[in-house]
Amino acid sequence: MKVYTIGYGGRKPQELLDLLKANSIKAVVDVRLRPDRSSMGTYVKASNSQKGIQALLANGGIQYFSFVGLGNIFRHFADWEERYRHLIDKAGYLLIERLLQVPEPFCLMCAEKRAAHSHRMVIAEYLAQQGYDVEHIE
Repeated sequence: MKVYTIGYGGRKPQELLDLLKANSIKAVVDVRLRPDRSSMGTYVKASNSQKGIQALLANGGIQYFSFVGLGNIFRHFADWEERYRHLIDKAGYLLIERLLQVPEPFCLMCAEKRAAHSHRMVIAEYLAQQGYDVEHIE
C-alpha cells in the first residue's frame, strides 16, 4: 500500500496539482483540523464542491476526503508533537480506519510544507509501522 504526504504552504494551486498528478495520486486526504477556514483561499474546504480545494482537485481528476479526526488538536501547545504522538500511539488504529476506504495511491495533505514540521509526519510514521510505503512530496 502506497501513501504520500504533501503540504500546500507556499505553493501555488497549480504547483500543488502538478505535484499530485506527477505522483499519480488518486485521492487527497485532508488532515487539517479546520479545513473550512475562509482565510485559506483556494485551499479552503468550501460548502460548495465547485469551489475551494474540492474544485481544484476535481479539475485534476483527484478525489477529496476531509478527515478532521486526524487533525492536530494540540497545535497550540509547545509540546504538540509529543501529545499528538501519544494520541496516535493509543488510538491510531481507530483514527486511520477510514483510510482503508480511500483509493490508492492517496496523499495526506495539510498546510505545513515540510513534513518534518507537521503532524502528518506522525501519521505517516504510524502508517509505515502498519506496512504502508510512505513517501513525502517536498
